[in-house]
Amino acid sequence: MSENIIEVNNLDHSYGDFKAVDDVCFSVKEGEIFSFLGPNGAGKSTVINILITLLPLQHGSVRIAGFDLATHPEQVRKSIGIVFQDETLDRDLTVWETLEFHGRIYSLPRKERRERIEEMIRLVELEDKRDVRTRNLSGGMKRRLEIARGLMTRPKVLFLDEPTIGLDTQTRMRLWEYIKRVNDSGTTIFLTTHYMDEADQVSDWIDIIDHGKVIAVGTPAKLKDNLGQDMIYLETSNDEASLRLLRELEVVKLANRYSKGLVLTITTDGPHCLPIIMEALKDQGISLVSVNLKKPTLDDVFVHYTGRDIRESGAEKLKPILTKRER
Repeated sequence: MSENIIEVNNLDHSYGDFKAVDDVCFSVKEGEIFSFLGPNGAGKSTVINILITLLPLQHGSVRIAGFDLATHPEQVRKSIGIVFQDETLDRDLTVWETLEFHGRIYSLPRKERRERIEEMIRLVELEDKRDVRTRNLSGGMKRRLEIARGLMTRPKVLFLDEPTIGLDTQTRMRLWEYIKRVNDSGTTIFLTTHYMDEADQVSDWIDIIDHGKVIAVGTPAKLKDNLGQDMIYLETSNDEASLRLLRELEVVKLANRYSKGLVLTITTDGPHCLPIIMEALKDQGISLVSVNLKKPTLDDVFVHYTGRDIRESGAEKLKPILTKRER
């Protein structure tokens, strides 16, 4: 059984009187792809910035790759790689120079540094672009180069903040081929993304955070199964009255508001529940504006727990500073 490569316990963080992170606990297994999801302002970026040593540890404990963040931050930094959402490449450097500069910053010996550069360029298939300045690379090539740079020091954990944002579907799929190859080689991936299809397809485990607390954990399949067989999305002539009524129905397990109306988790299949729901609304003089019956997706999981679509809330960005779960 894999051991935990990241352990976070009782993590708190405040900005003045505002508590952004409230008693957060979770762990990440060595070698897995772990997704940490949350709406804008949920506390996600604060947690990650603490883990990557960009914010001080105020309260709680963090261990990464066996090192205590409070007492050995330098060892933690040497154990991780980071690919920020925003591009952080020097536009005047070539592909080769970018990796050479990064290796020098980390004091890699010349022979080892050159070997790593060649290895990384081959990994992300930029051999024919080695002498091209980064300003002349496509968006997908730049992301591949940033991943190569993040891997130069052979980190045990690679943090990826929205690695495929802004890329077309084909480039996203290609980029994930490289990321999976990195993961298969033993590197643990810590992912944030607002593409729920990506999180669903690639994640071994997901934690969802909102209002500073971890509110849902599990595999993608388990999180979806917890919602039941079907989800119902409704818009009515009176959503407030509808919400009160629907919460009293036996066939409705949970009813919540979201930005476009109401979302219902039901006790059995939709074709059985929907006529009962429609009849109850009609009896109270409430008309349906729209109704959508669908199988649960990870998007539905997110809406269910946060009341928001992750794309509506926007993606938080980690800000580059230049120089407990049970299974």
